[in-house]
Amino acid sequence: TLTAYLMALDERVACAAPTCYLTTFDRLLATSGPQDAEQNLFGQLRDGLDEADYVLMRAPKPTVLCAGTRDATFDITGTWDIYREAKRVYARQGFAERVDLVEADEPHGFTQPLRVGATRWMRRWLLGVDDAITEPELTTFSLAELQCTPDGQVMKLPNEKSVFQLNAERAAEMAAVRAELWDGPRDAALERVRELAGIRRASDIGRPNVRKHGEIRRGELRIERLLMETDTGLTLPALRFIPNGSATRRVLYVHSDGKAADAMPGGPIEMLTQAGAIVLAVDLSGLGENAVRHPRHWGGQLFPWNPQEFFLAYLLGKSLVGIRAEEILASTHIVSDVANSDTAQPIPVELIAVGSAAGIPATHAAALESNRFSKVALHESLDSWLTVIDDPTAGPQLTNTVHAALTAYDLLDLLKIMPN
Repeated sequence: TLTAYLMALDERVACAAPTCYLTTFDRLLATSGPQDAEQNLFGQLRDGLDEADYVLMRAPKPTVLCAGTRDATFDITGTWDIYREAKRVYARQGFAERVDLVEADEPHGFTQPLRVGATRWMRRWLLGVDDAITEPELTTFSLAELQCTPDGQVMKLPNEKSVFQLNAERAAEMAAVRAELWDGPRDAALERVRELAGIRRASDIGRPNVRKHGEIRRGELRIERLLMETDTGLTLPALRFIPNGSATRRVLYVHSDGKAADAMPGGPIEMLTQAGAIVLAVDLSGLGENAVRHPRHWGGQLFPWNPQEFFLAYLLGKSLVGIRAEEILASTHIVSDVANSDTAQPIPVELIAVGSAAGIPATHAAALESNRFSKVALHESLDSWLTVIDDPTAGPQLTNTVHAALTAYDLLDLLKIMPN
């Protein structure tokens, strides 16, 4: 990955051999999905940047693509697509021989056939020697011999700083910028929040199409099973709890563990209905029935839920926080339906959110569209992103982040202006 970036951006890289990485996003997303964090540039798909462009940006400098036929992560078909595209561009510039592909019948990794291919390529273009070298049996260095520091840990060197410390310093620098923004006109600050989180105005968010899939009776309580299709084409499972008799309250209930988490008999949702509330419990994107477990064990330990969905949104210049906030705003239409189906605009509802995955989007929705909500209750939800920066062990918060948010606002800024 870093080879692809450096060869595209650094003019000093005369010859390059990116290995077991380059494939088209079309094939990557159709097979293994978005991969490690450094491979995802914010908004690059929105802006039309594909992996082939890393090669085209350096044309006509010598570049060989090294790939494994059996690479389970980076699809070989996409690698060949990049090669063909690059070959055409290099040929048009009169240097077709300066781009090539080495494919070995190997899995993911810088395996022996690829090492040989890369070495031959470098000898040809850097030394001017075009010969068929092979790799003999080699004695590899020990871990101690490979150390570049006395203890093998950069952080043990004097005055070194971790990435966490650098982030904390950067966040502190941004504090004054945030304060200046929020000391100015509130509308301007909120517009910046919309822009960063990717949240449309409520008036621009279409009403979901609702399909009813049966209902459950629990004594005098009626529970409707709904599927709500948003104007972005996403489907949100939901349960609408309707008490017997007239309802004086409308509650939208979003839980980080899904709509069923608090829906048990005698649970929090049922207690709300006993107090005269119609309650709509919704599975937002990536929550409840929509949740997706990380496909790999090692990654799943750190980021168990929806990391690839987060990075797909990231590549598109979006955030799961923004997507979920829009789904909350769209859901306000549906929770009001039973009480007053003739109302053109949804009447204000009470918003209850449990956990950060639901609470942070709810914070955004309520701060940006305060007229939609008569009351907001947040339970067990992060109240400041600075908490995560100050404490790297704060838990998996990847899906609860917004790209560059701290350049303009923290969650505390939104909490201060939320209704009730």
